[in-house]
Amino acid sequence: MKQFKDKIAIVTGGGAGIGRSICEEMANAGAKVIVADINEENGKKVAEGIEKNGGKAEYKRVDVSSEIEVKKLIEEIETGYGRIDYIFNNAGIAIGGDARDIKLEQWKKVMDINYYGVLYGSLYAYQVMAKQGFGHIINTSSATGLMPQPGNSPYCASKHAVIGLSLSLRYEGADLGVKVSAICPGHVQTDIYRNMEVAKVPNEKMVASLPVKAMDTKEATSIILNGIIKNKDIIIFPKNVAFAWRLNRFFPGLLDKAWLEKIRNIRKLRQEN
Repeated sequence: MKQFKDKIAIVTGGGAGIGRSICEEMANAGAKVIVADINEENGKKVAEGIEKNGGKAEYKRVDVSSEIEVKKLIEEIETGYGRIDYIFNNAGIAIGGDARDIKLEQWKKVMDINYYGVLYGSLYAYQVMAKQGFGHIINTSSATGLMPQPGNSPYCASKHAVIGLSLSLRYEGADLGVKVSAICPGHVQTDIYRNMEVAKVPNEKMVASLPVKAMDTKEATSIILNGIIKNKDIIIFPKNVAFAWRLNRFFPGLLDKAWLEKIRNIRKLRQEN
């Protein structure tokens, strides 16, 4: 992990989950980490913890759904440090349920954070990195950005958009020294589903229906950072998810039953009131 030493890295959603783990591991590798999060308590706690362990970190409050705030964040880091080596556009939320029950404003909320938050971070960092001639943009999508996820359509749509943005920008940045990768995790030990809004389904029932086994965030981060070192276009994990993705690409009809069963199980939990 020597390539991260003394680098400047911004991590949105850095106060919890995969974002927190990325902040901690990047700092352990010698990077100066900007912990960017809307949750001031969580973000400051992560930055302070890194500093106490001998690492370098700074907390910055940012609402990624605000173009102005994201632009300001990137300008402050470029001005303060003279460059940006890495940006992890990681912040995200999930709002699920049967699509007929999900309100349009909920769709917009998911897109504002999961897609537009990534877009703002990517484009403003891209301008800086293209000018300086180097840098790596890492966007958190999901396995659901590569495959359907009935019962979580807003999240799935936003993550598909992140994949399209990331892969297109990867080719545009190639001759300018800018690298772009997309992270596509499966089920990881984070609070995203515990904090998830679910239309007409009690959240605890939705959480209980998830796979019991989830990958540890530290293990997930190790895979992510190794993928960045190798400049992979898509970093997908764990192995069973990567296998399902390949299966869906080459034999999409084989998984039709699984997708139908998923939405049918959610509808069993659906309450009219």
